[in-house]
Amino acid sequence: MTRPDRSTPPVRRADATAAGNTDDRLRRSHVALFRGVHVERTVPVTLHIRIEAALLVVTPGSHVSHHTAASLWGGIVPDHPDIHVSSPRNRTRRDGITAHRVKQGQEVVLFQGFRVTTPVQTFLDLAHCLTLVDLVVLGDSLVRKKRFTPDELVALAEKHRGPHSRLARRAARLVRAGVDSPMETRLRLLIVLAGLPEPEVDHRVHDDDGTLLRRYDLSYLPFRLIIEYDGRQHAESDEQWLNDIGRDEALDDEQIRRLVVVSRDIYSTPANTLARITRAMRRAGMPVPRLRHEWRRHFPSRSGDLALPA
Repeated sequence: MTRPDRSTPPVRRADATAAGNTDDRLRRSHVALFRGVHVERTVPVTLHIRIEAALLVVTPGSHVSHHTAASLWGGIVPDHPDIHVSSPRNRTRRDGITAHRVKQGQEVVLFQGFRVTTPVQTFLDLAHCLTLVDLVVLGDSLVRKKRFTPDELVALAEKHRGPHSRLARRAARLVRAGVDSPMETRLRLLIVLAGLPEPEVDHRVHDDDGTLLRRYDLSYLPFRLIIEYDGRQHAESDEQWLNDIGRDEALDDEQIRRLVVVSRDIYSTPANTLARITRAMRRAGMPVPRLRHEWRRHFPSRSGDLALPA
C-alpha cells in the first residue's frame, strides 16, 4: 500500500529474521505491535500502522471492519483497544486483534489503501455491538463526514435482515444531518426517548447577505425555545465571551428562551434535565405529553438526580 507518511512498514518477525536480523537486534531497533509483528521504534504507531500490522497476521483475505472501520471512516464509536477485522474463517487468536466472521453480502471497498467495509455496512455490522444511543452517535458522525445521508442510511437499513437488524433500522431512522457533536446527539435522544416532541436540528439564522449569524443545536422555534449543549467549562477567549454576550442579547430581543445543558446533566442527572426541559416547554406554551420510560435504559441517573423528572 501507499503510506501517507512514507514511514517504514511493520514487518513479521520471521521476515526480519530471514533478512538477517537477530532477535537481539530486532528487540533493540523495533517494538512489537502484535505477537510476531514489529515496527521500527522511530515510527509513530498510528491507526494505519496498527491496521497494517494486524493484516500481516490474520487470515488472508481479511478486511477491516466494525470499530476500526468506523474510526477509519471518521466515525465516532466507543473506544476499543483491538483492531477489528472480518475474516473468511475467523481463526485469528491474537492479543490486540478481534476477528469477526465475514458475513454473506458484506460490502467492502478500497479506502486509504485498505479493504474496509463501506460506511453503511460498518453501521449495520456495529448494530450487534453498540447500544441504540451509540449507534445513532455513529450515524450522526458519519453523516457529518459526508459518508452517507440519513435517507441513504434508512433505505439500506430497511433492506437489512438478520440478527440486530431491528436495532439497526430504528437507529438509522433517528440519524440526523447537521449534528455537531456526540453530546448533541445524546441530548436529542434523551428528549426523544422520553417521548417529547423531537426538536429541529441545526437551525441557522442568516442576515440579508447570507452571512451566518447564529446556529441553534436543537430548537422549537414556533415556541421560541432552544436547547443547546455546552461542552465548555468557561469562555475560551475574550472574543468568545463577547460573542456569547451579543448572542444572548439577540435572543432576549427576539424573546427566545435558551436552555443550556452540560455533560453532567446528561450523564448524571438526566431526570432533572428532563424536568428542566418539560418546565421550559410548558412555559413556552408547548403541549407536553406524558413521559415514556425508555430514556431510563439509556441514561441512568446518578447520585443527586430526581426520582421523577416531572
